Amino acid sequence: MKVIVTATILWEMTIFVRAFIQPARCRIRDPLTTIGCRNDWALFSSSAQEEGKKRVVFLGTPDVAAQSLRDIYEISQRDESVYEVVSVITQPPKRRKRKGKVIPSPVGLVAEELGIPVLCPEIAKDPDFLDDLENNVRPDLCITAAYGQYLPKRFLATPTYGTVNIHPSILPRWRGASPVQRSLEAGDNPVGVSVLFTVSKMDAGPIIVQEEEEIDENDQATSVLPFLFNVGTKSLIGVLPKILDGSITMETAQAQDESLVKEASMIDAAEGELKIWEESALVCHNRVRGFSMWPGTYIYVQLDDEEPMKVKITQTRVLSEKSEPTREIKKGPAKKDGLRLICGDGSILEILRLQPATRKEMDAKSFVNGLQGRTCAWIKSSVKEAIS
Repeated sequence: MKVIVTATILWEMTIFVRAFIQPARCRIRDPLTTIGCRNDWALFSSSAQEEGKKRVVFLGTPDVAAQSLRDIYEISQRDESVYEVVSVITQPPKRRKRKGKVIPSPVGLVAEELGIPVLCPEIAKDPDFLDDLENNVRPDLCITAAYGQYLPKRFLATPTYGTVNIHPSILPRWRGASPVQRSLEAGDNPVGVSVLFTVSKMDAGPIIVQEEEEIDENDQATSVLPFLFNVGTKSLIGVLPKILDGSITMETAQAQDESLVKEASMIDAAEGELKIWEESALVCHNRVRGFSMWPGTYIYVQLDDEEPMKVKITQTRVLSEKSEPTREIKKGPAKKDGLRLICGDGSILEILRLQPATRKEMDAKSFVNGLQGRTCAWIKSSVKEAIS
């Protein structure tokens, strides 16, 4: 699977998690929220009416959603298209650093580039925002992709054909804030994406279309997430005509089986520690894959009798052989081998890339060269705290 992954991964992951859990507030009142947000509805409402095309509004925030917007907009420009993207709704611009430049969201930037009017509500239940939606935007259909705010009932009641969502899991498995991350952590294969109608209950609406995809056992969230959004966007584009002519509705879509629901709970940073003494190499490896975007995974190591340090683990694989458990971490015998981390059950996790505290990410060979003959051993976080 080949996927191009964009920059600003940490910021994108934060937004992606918020896409399923965080409420919102609208009104463009201060300079921070007005950058990249405008209300020139007349330009788009007239063209859509004259051409007889349905009015589609896109809601999203991070890079993965920005690509979805590009794809949906591109199709809308074809003569045979039955819809036009008349507006984009996204999270307000953010100031990247304390005194840094205020930058619109990735979706906001793409909307500006394409000349689509943008709204940046702070809270989606704000009456003024909802008035704008009902009286000026007048959507026939809303599409959400990692937007980042809870949509109130008044919003959901506005578009003629409802609101549809691209959700990167095989629903009803992995409803919630972290579907891809929890799916990879659990070792799921295939993974998948669902296009569903949005209802008040999170990710519980009837499913319009669902796709399953086999992935490599070493694929990480940083590549799987954009891949699934790409698959989901193509699936949505394929069914848009039937949604917009009323052939596919909330009533005709497939209801979810509530007995199969699995929650994708929000990830806590503390979950990133690899507990080698009680977890298998496969469990640790899958957590590295799932948490690659945020919060990352880590262990504590000690070089000889020096102060223990935190080391971020960024790429691993599971070896087929087993060994007697030991705390010592050594490089494998072959030239391209990584560091061998032997877990409590004797299974071996090979560390290919890692990042010691205050250092840049490096491969296993570079780490070994930096040891300069010192021994390296993992320690429990509780032992590290006692030493410190």
